[in-house]
Amino acid sequence: MSEKPEVGSIVEGKVVRIKPFGAIVSLGEQVQGLVHISQVANTFVQDINDHVKVGDIVKVKVLSIDPETNKIALSMKEALPKEARQPKGDRPYKGHKQENRTTNPAEEYFKPQTVNPSADFEEKMREWMKQSNERQTSLNKRANKRSY
Repeated sequence: MSEKPEVGSIVEGKVVRIKPFGAIVSLGEQVQGLVHISQVANTFVQDINDHVKVGDIVKVKVLSIDPETNKIALSMKEALPKEARQPKGDRPYKGHKQENRTTNPAEEYFKPQTVNPSADFEEKMREWMKQSNERQTSLNKRANKRSY
């Protein structure tokens, strides 16, 4: 491929370098693009070396081309057939049971706890008073030692 690919096209390229953040793919003699680690596979990618190696021929979709910097963003997962891609919202979280949830887990976490607020406040106030008295006693002892 001697010319620059168009945004949205699916092309083949050769992996020429691997970086911790992605793979550099050659699309022709003078044309290279980056497949960011998040665009390598449909699953979480801890180590990109588990998915691609230097010299691999891969199909990639051209996501964007920055004309000022000549940077090309590529995606391997977007180049997969539609049957192999799952929309983000339909993927189950690893280790989580998919149940018929009526509430958001975050709402459950941040839901106020049902405790007696006045009793809770009084306990905190007692603890604060105790700590305050201990600090005041310590300061008074220091002041008395200096005055002798």
